[in-house]
Amino acid sequence: MSNPFLSKFDTPFNTIPFDKIKVEHYLPAFEEGIKQGLAEIDVIVNNSATPDFSNTIEALEKVGPLLEIVNSTFSNLNLAETSKEMQALAKIISPKLSDYSNDIILNEALFKRVEAVYQTKHTLNLNPEQTTLLDKTYKSFVRNGSKLNAAQKETLRTIDKEKSQLSLTYSENVLAESNAFELVITNASDLAGLPEGIIEAARMTAKEKGKENAWVFTLDYPSYGPFITYSENRTLKEQMFKAYGSKAFKNNEYDNQAVLKQIAVLRHQRAVLLGYKSHADFVLEERMAESSTKVFSFLENLLDNSLSFAKQELEELKAYIKSNNGPEDLKKWDLPYYAEKLKKEKFAIDDELLRPYFKLENVVAGVFETARRLYGLTFVKRNDIPLYHKDVTTYEVKNDKGELLAVFYADFFPRAGKRQGAWMTSFVNQRIENGVDVRPHVSIVCNFTKPTESKPSLLSFDEVTTLFHEFGHALHGMCANGQYGSISGTSVYWDFVELPSQILENWCYEKECLDLFAKHYETGEAIPADYIQKIIDSSNFQSGLATIRQIGLATLDMAWHSQDPKDITSVKEFETGIMAKIDLMPSVPEVCTSCSFSHIFPGGYSAGYYSYKWAEVIDADAFEAFKEKGIFNKEVATAFYKHILSAGGSEHPSILYKRFRGREADPKALLRRSGLVSEETV
Repeated sequence: MSNPFLSKFDTPFNTIPFDKIKVEHYLPAFEEGIKQGLAEIDVIVNNSATPDFSNTIEALEKVGPLLEIVNSTFSNLNLAETSKEMQALAKIISPKLSDYSNDIILNEALFKRVEAVYQTKHTLNLNPEQTTLLDKTYKSFVRNGSKLNAAQKETLRTIDKEKSQLSLTYSENVLAESNAFELVITNASDLAGLPEGIIEAARMTAKEKGKENAWVFTLDYPSYGPFITYSENRTLKEQMFKAYGSKAFKNNEYDNQAVLKQIAVLRHQRAVLLGYKSHADFVLEERMAESSTKVFSFLENLLDNSLSFAKQELEELKAYIKSNNGPEDLKKWDLPYYAEKLKKEKFAIDDELLRPYFKLENVVAGVFETARRLYGLTFVKRNDIPLYHKDVTTYEVKNDKGELLAVFYADFFPRAGKRQGAWMTSFVNQRIENGVDVRPHVSIVCNFTKPTESKPSLLSFDEVTTLFHEFGHALHGMCANGQYGSISGTSVYWDFVELPSQILENWCYEKECLDLFAKHYETGEAIPADYIQKIIDSSNFQSGLATIRQIGLATLDMAWHSQDPKDITSVKEFETGIMAKIDLMPSVPEVCTSCSFSHIFPGGYSAGYYSYKWAEVIDADAFEAFKEKGIFNKEVATAFYKHILSAGGSEHPSILYKRFRGREADPKALLRRSGLVSEETV
């Protein structure tokens, strides 16, 4: 049987033929892709012509198209639809990719050509996008070891191989621990407090797992979240809370303590080898924040503005719990339940009241309509594009001229082979190739509430905002309009990439947007105006506690990556010490966030988790531009599309943002939106 990767795709829009790809196709395709890529590098190196932008920088940009499509397919499916076979294969492929990358970046003759072009850049008359590509290419070589001596280069190769393998192990351990736990309930009285839809979903999960007359709850958030929020059984909530927080922290075969320490040590060693004080300093050189000092200062400033609010919110919650005869020995697993009750008492609203108005299909239609009103985009469902799982839905995306803008994949429900959380990714990046605009193939992957036998998928409001968030990332990828794939779409500074996603969440709190899609799934009745007002009124409920939680996670990330971690003996003690100033409740001995902090250990957010709050400052300021002129104002939307969504990483983000807003972002915009600043200081 022929390998589908090694022949032309006979599919709509040249989409990946998932229906023909088998696990055994990957390794030969990877090996052929690596072989072709290195041969293309040899052509560049052996070119007798004087190095110039075209024959070196642009030529390098075009290297490895086969490997790119094979790797994007494999790496994306290893997160969204993995298996034991895929995971075993990843351990074989990972060192090969590490070697391939280093064979290019540590190629002395190639670097000399890149350096020769870089040294003459002021004479080349390049446009801003070309200048960005040249700078990024040169820095990529230097920042990844091109100026090291031979012995140092070998050390770097060893570090990179070990690091890539450990990252795979970390992810696999978290997934294995997530899949291994299930709370089986056989006594109906233990379901007290849980909404009907959640109970029905647990019954369906039990049937899927072969358990009759039972209800099964898992660590997938659509199961865990409602259980910890609504269950009246304190003992079972404690069990769920500890299971969720102790993933890969049980001193068993899936324990991540040694794994994450070694990842942190290797990152530090790599940074020092390259001439940096720490991994954070290495990372932040290519971020808007620029340095560890600035990040810590940013987080401290946020903490100063939010800690007193958070303490007041916690005291208010404790007083409410006491007045309702709640437990005196308050624990972390008690808080969500009482917080939800307090929220309902203060604002007469909760998730279960809202769920009937957020049928998944309606919310998807709503986010599509939002994109149409803002940017003129239309989404046409396609049934002829191959899928990697039956739950995935595909769309042809058209611009305001009716032209193909992108292919969009939507994958919404949890399953055993899918990592927890929600993310956006690309299978094909936008670029200009031989004069043709190659349009992107973009995907969002989520873990939303599944439909049951009697109800469709009804989302919580948090899930609604998550969908808008990930769709904002998708817009950034779909609207890309660059020359070069490596700086197109979401290929921007990490602390800027969250702007398009986080700004779109704001529309979820606007009546004009909610009226487009929030309709009762049974009656079709529009969401009542007073419900919308309650959503708006409650939007800052416990915003202080939410803010310091994010600050805590960002601080923990920076703590792991801004120092030499080799002397850290206990992961738990280190984490507890870092979080002591921020965590207002006693630490739970069985829980260790670091062991399942997938954003920063295998993920790309190391020394970058602060970027969520950093981008929030920018998105709050950007949304004020829409609020001033109307949330669907064409003038503002066109400017945002032109200078942010379509511009990708063509220029420094601060330049792009100033073009959109006419000035730098006002840091107090976030405090105004969050209600964490008094009127007189605004």
